Amino acid sequence: MQNSVPQHIAIIMDGNGRWARARRRPRIEGHRVGSRNVRKIALHASDRGVKILTLYAFSHENWSRPSTEVHLLMALLKIYAIRERAILMKHNVRLKVIGDLKKLPEAARKELLATIELTKENTGMILQLALNYGGRGEICEAARALARRIANDELKPQGITEDVFASELQTFGQPDPDLVIRTSGEQRISNFLLWQTAYSEFYFTPKFWPEFSASDLDEAIENFEKRERRYGGLASK
Repeated sequence: MQNSVPQHIAIIMDGNGRWARARRRPRIEGHRVGSRNVRKIALHASDRGVKILTLYAFSHENWSRPSTEVHLLMALLKIYAIRERAILMKHNVRLKVIGDLKKLPEAARKELLATIELTKENTGMILQLALNYGGRGEICEAARALARRIANDELKPQGITEDVFASELQTFGQPDPDLVIRTSGEQRISNFLLWQTAYSEFYFTPKFWPEFSASDLDEAIENFEKRERRYGGLASK
């Protein structure tokens, strides 16, 4: 039995630096080209009928990169938040963010929140950026929230079901990703949506993110449509 177009696609956008190095360009040029590629892939996903596109843009661990590179990445984030407002509005796309925004530089955070506010009434695809995000951290924060509810006599320990736990995640109310795509040839999850991807289908491509095209997204979707999702059950006859 074939699947329809995935309703929620998550992408680990990997390979900006290697793309640049292969072309003897500075790493930041790879990030610039990669940021421009977000628009192309997001709009194509929207045209294909995807409801949520979650992009792993900056992880907790990325703060360990050289300070110059991190500074430039935050500057690109600010530019993106400003540059894409008109496009998001034109295409009825809503911008959302998961992750801890408090550590982001004030200028980037301000423009990002302004774009989120501007697009909050849009009813088309949700473009969700994972920024200063880590799956383990998200799970720990959910556990702390549940612990507070128990301490306040709002919840009994035996009342913690999977649904209750999921209600404390930042993606609460969203369907889990149907398909996770990772570019650059790496085959690992890198602390991304650890709870939510329990039964996701994975697709790995050797393409670096700056060169990942609309046709590459189509290929990933077509691959997904041919798979049989069993969720731990038996294959259908």
